Amino acid sequence: MDEEKKGILYIVATPIGNMEDLTLRALRLLQKVDLIVCEDTRVAKKLLFRYEIQKTLLAIPQHSATDKIQRVIEKLKQGLDVALITDAGTPGMSDPGNEVVAQVVEAGCIVAPIPGASALGAIVSVAGINLQEFLFKGFPPHKKGRQTYFMEVAQSKVPVIYYESPYRVLKSFEMLQEMAPEKKLIVGRELTKMFEEIIRGTVGEALDYYRAHPEKVKGEFVIIVY
Repeated sequence: MDEEKKGILYIVATPIGNMEDLTLRALRLLQKVDLIVCEDTRVAKKLLFRYEIQKTLLAIPQHSATDKIQRVIEKLKQGLDVALITDAGTPGMSDPGNEVVAQVVEAGCIVAPIPGASALGAIVSVAGINLQEFLFKGFPPHKKGRQTYFMEVAQSKVPVIYYESPYRVLKSFEMLQEMAPEKKLIVGRELTKMFEEIIRGTVGEALDYYRAHPEKVKGEFVIIVY
Protein backbone atom coordinates (compact mmCIF):
# COMPACT_ATOMS: atom_id res chain seq x y z
CA MET A 1 0.00 0.00 0.00
CA ASP A 2 1.30 3.47 -0.89
CA GLU A 3 2.27 5.76 1.94
CA GLU A 4 -0.44 8.27 2.81
CA LYS A 5 -0.01 11.60 1.06
CA LYS A 6 1.42 14.27 3.35
CA GLY A 7 0.65 17.94 3.10
CA ILE A 8 3.15 20.55 1.99
CA LEU A 9 4.53 23.41 4.05
CA TYR A 10 4.77 26.41 1.74
CA ILE A 11 7.23 29.14 2.78
CA VAL A 12 5.46 32.20 1.41
CA ALA A 13 7.15 35.58 1.01
CA THR A 14 4.84 38.51 1.76
CA PRO A 15 5.22 42.26 1.09
CA ILE A 16 7.77 44.25 3.11
CA GLY A 17 5.63 47.35 2.88
CA ASN A 18 3.78 47.84 -0.39
CA MET A 19 0.80 45.47 -0.39
CA GLU A 20 1.03 45.09 -4.17
CA ASP A 21 4.31 43.18 -3.80
CA LEU A 22 2.57 39.82 -3.34
CA THR A 23 3.13 37.39 -6.21
CA LEU A 24 0.23 35.75 -7.99
CA ARG A 25 1.52 32.36 -6.88
CA ALA A 26 1.67 33.45 -3.24
CA LEU A 27 -1.87 34.82 -3.45
CA ARG A 28 -3.18 31.59 -4.96
CA LEU A 29 -1.55 29.46 -2.28
CA LEU A 30 -2.75 31.63 0.60
CA GLN A 31 -6.26 31.15 -0.78
CA LYS A 32 -5.74 27.39 -1.16
CA VAL A 33 -3.99 26.20 2.03
CA ASP A 34 -5.79 24.77 5.05
CA LEU A 35 -3.80 26.71 7.67
CA ILE A 36 -1.59 29.80 7.75
CA VAL A 37 1.22 29.96 10.29
CA CYS A 38 2.41 33.47 11.13
CA GLU A 39 4.43 35.53 13.61
CA ASP A 40 1.61 37.84 14.70
CA THR A 41 -2.05 37.22 13.81
CA ARG A 42 -2.80 40.96 13.91
CA VAL A 43 -0.24 41.66 11.19
CA ALA A 44 -1.28 38.63 9.12
CA LYS A 45 -4.95 39.64 9.24
CA LYS A 46 -4.16 43.01 7.64
CA LEU A 47 -2.65 41.29 4.60
CA LEU A 48 -5.38 38.67 4.37
CA PHE A 49 -8.12 41.30 4.72
CA ARG A 50 -6.56 43.26 1.86
CA TYR A 51 -7.01 40.22 -0.41
CA GLU A 52 -10.30 39.01 1.13
CA ILE A 53 -8.81 35.76 2.40
CA GLN A 54 -10.32 34.06 5.42
CA LYS A 55 -8.18 31.29 6.90
CA THR A 56 -7.38 29.74 10.25
CA LEU A 57 -4.25 31.36 11.67
CA LEU A 58 -1.70 29.92 14.06
CA ALA A 59 0.85 32.29 15.59
CA ILE A 60 4.23 30.80 16.42
CA PRO A 61 6.38 33.02 18.66
CA GLN A 62 10.15 33.17 18.49
CA HIS A 63 10.61 31.22 21.72
CA SER A 64 8.87 28.21 23.30
CA ALA A 65 7.17 27.27 20.04
CA THR A 66 7.82 23.51 19.98
CA ASP A 67 4.26 22.49 20.87
CA LYS A 68 2.79 24.68 18.12
CA ILE A 69 5.28 23.39 15.57
CA GLN A 70 4.17 19.88 16.46
CA ARG A 71 0.59 20.92 15.71
CA VAL A 72 1.76 22.03 12.26
CA ILE A 73 3.49 18.70 11.70
CA GLU A 74 0.34 16.83 12.70
CA LYS A 75 -1.68 18.81 10.16
CA LEU A 76 0.86 18.05 7.43
CA LYS A 77 0.81 14.35 8.26
CA GLN A 78 -2.96 14.45 7.96
CA GLY A 79 -2.51 15.59 4.36
CA LEU A 80 -3.33 19.26 4.94
CA ASP A 81 -1.35 22.03 3.27
CA VAL A 82 0.09 24.84 5.40
CA ALA A 83 1.55 28.25 4.52
CA LEU A 84 4.22 29.88 6.68
CA ILE A 85 4.44 33.67 6.49
CA THR A 86 6.37 36.27 8.43
CA ASP A 87 5.30 39.78 9.41
CA ALA A 88 7.09 41.11 6.33
CA GLY A 89 9.26 39.60 3.64
CA THR A 90 10.69 36.11 3.33
CA PRO A 91 10.34 33.69 6.27
CA GLY A 92 13.55 32.28 7.70
CA MET A 93 15.51 35.52 7.36
CA SER A 94 15.92 37.07 10.83
CA ASP A 95 12.72 35.50 12.17
CA PRO A 96 11.66 32.15 13.76
CA GLY A 97 10.74 30.54 10.42
CA ASN A 98 13.94 28.49 10.29
CA GLU A 99 12.93 26.56 13.42
CA VAL A 100 9.60 25.60 11.87
CA VAL A 101 11.30 24.43 8.68
CA ALA A 102 13.95 22.44 10.58
CA GLN A 103 11.41 20.47 12.58
CA VAL A 104 9.08 19.93 9.63
CA VAL A 105 11.96 18.55 7.54
CA GLU A 106 13.05 16.36 10.46
CA ALA A 107 9.52 14.94 10.55
CA GLY A 108 9.85 13.89 6.91
CA CYS A 109 7.42 16.43 5.44
CA ILE A 110 7.83 18.45 2.25
CA VAL A 111 8.81 22.14 2.36
CA ALA A 112 8.39 24.30 -0.75
CA PRO A 113 9.67 27.88 -1.23
CA ILE A 114 7.38 30.55 -2.67
CA PRO A 115 9.84 33.40 -3.26
CA GLY A 116 9.02 37.08 -3.28
CA ALA A 117 9.74 40.30 -1.43
CA SER A 118 12.82 40.66 0.78
CA ALA A 119 14.47 43.77 2.20
CA LEU A 120 17.83 42.09 1.54
CA GLY A 121 17.07 41.50 -2.13
CA ALA A 122 15.59 44.98 -2.48
CA ILE A 123 18.69 46.81 -1.22
CA VAL A 124 21.02 44.58 -3.27
CA SER A 125 19.06 45.39 -6.43
CA VAL A 126 19.63 49.16 -6.08
CA ALA A 127 23.12 49.09 -4.56
CA GLY A 128 25.08 49.57 -7.77
CA ILE A 129 28.18 47.94 -6.29
CA ASN A 130 29.76 44.52 -6.79
CA LEU A 131 27.77 42.15 -4.57
CA GLN A 132 28.74 38.81 -6.11
CA GLU A 133 30.03 38.09 -2.61
CA PHE A 134 28.71 39.66 0.59
CA LEU A 135 28.06 38.86 4.24
CA PHE A 136 24.52 39.10 5.62
CA LYS A 137 24.41 39.47 9.40
CA GLY A 138 20.72 40.07 10.15
CA PHE A 139 19.96 42.24 13.20
CA PRO A 140 22.81 43.25 15.54
CA PRO A 141 22.56 42.14 19.20
CA HIS A 142 20.95 44.76 21.42
CA LYS A 143 23.59 44.60 24.15
CA LYS A 144 25.82 41.57 24.69
CA GLY A 145 27.98 40.90 21.64
CA ARG A 146 27.20 44.21 19.93
CA GLN A 147 30.81 45.45 20.06
CA THR A 148 32.08 42.18 18.56
CA TYR A 149 29.36 42.24 15.90
CA PHE A 150 30.38 45.67 14.61
CA MET A 151 34.06 44.85 14.84
CA GLU A 152 33.38 41.98 12.43
CA VAL A 153 31.45 44.34 10.16
CA ALA A 154 34.28 46.87 10.22
CA GLN A 155 36.95 44.26 9.46
CA SER A 156 35.05 42.39 6.74
CA LYS A 157 36.80 42.23 3.36
CA VAL A 158 33.46 41.87 1.58
CA PRO A 159 30.40 44.12 1.81
CA VAL A 160 28.22 43.50 4.86
CA ILE A 161 24.44 43.86 4.92
CA TYR A 162 22.51 44.12 8.15
CA TYR A 163 19.10 45.19 9.45
CA GLU A 164 18.66 47.78 12.18
CA SER A 165 15.81 49.36 14.14
CA PRO A 166 15.32 53.14 14.28
CA TYR A 167 16.10 53.06 18.02
CA ARG A 168 19.68 51.90 17.48
CA VAL A 169 20.60 52.91 13.94
CA LEU A 170 22.52 56.07 14.91
CA LYS A 171 24.42 54.16 17.59
CA SER A 172 25.39 51.58 14.98
CA PHE A 173 26.74 54.33 12.71
CA GLU A 174 28.65 55.82 15.65
CA MET A 175 30.32 52.48 16.33
CA LEU A 176 31.27 52.13 12.67
CA GLN A 177 32.63 55.68 12.66
CA GLU A 178 34.94 54.73 15.54
CA MET A 179 36.01 51.41 14.04
CA ALA A 180 36.10 52.07 10.29
CA PRO A 181 35.51 55.73 9.32
CA GLU A 182 36.73 55.00 5.79
CA LYS A 183 33.79 52.68 5.09
CA LYS A 184 30.89 53.73 2.87
CA LEU A 185 27.21 53.02 3.43
CA ILE A 186 24.10 52.46 1.38
CA VAL A 187 21.15 52.96 3.71
CA GLY A 188 17.66 51.82 2.75
CA ARG A 189 14.83 53.10 4.94
CA GLU A 190 11.18 52.06 4.69
CA LEU A 191 11.81 50.23 1.41
CA THR A 192 8.70 49.92 -0.81
CA LYS A 193 6.70 52.15 1.56
CA MET A 194 5.41 55.69 1.11
CA PHE A 195 8.47 57.33 2.69
CA GLU A 196 11.07 55.08 1.07
CA GLU A 197 14.53 56.60 1.11
CA ILE A 198 17.96 55.43 -0.01
CA ILE A 199 21.06 57.44 0.91
CA ARG A 200 24.69 56.81 0.00
CA GLY A 201 27.95 58.12 1.40
CA THR A 202 30.60 57.63 4.06
CA VAL A 203 29.71 56.60 7.59
CA GLY A 204 30.32 60.18 8.71
CA GLU A 205 28.05 61.59 5.99
CA ALA A 206 25.25 59.21 6.98
CA LEU A 207 25.63 60.26 10.62
CA ASP A 208 25.53 63.94 9.71
CA TYR A 209 22.47 63.43 7.51
CA TYR A 210 20.36 61.69 10.13
CA ARG A 211 21.50 64.01 12.91
CA ALA A 212 20.34 66.90 10.74
CA HIS A 213 17.06 65.13 9.96
CA PRO A 214 15.98 63.38 13.19
CA GLU A 215 12.43 63.13 11.85
CA LYS A 216 13.74 60.54 9.38
CA VAL A 217 15.16 58.23 12.04
CA LYS A 218 12.09 56.02 11.96
CA GLY A 219 10.91 52.88 10.22
CA GLU A 220 12.96 49.84 9.25
CA PHE A 221 16.54 50.13 8.01
CA VAL A 222 18.64 47.83 5.84
CA ILE A 223 22.28 48.87 5.52
CA ILE A 224 25.19 47.92 3.27
CA VAL A 225 28.68 48.60 4.63
CA TYR A 226 31.50 48.43 2.06
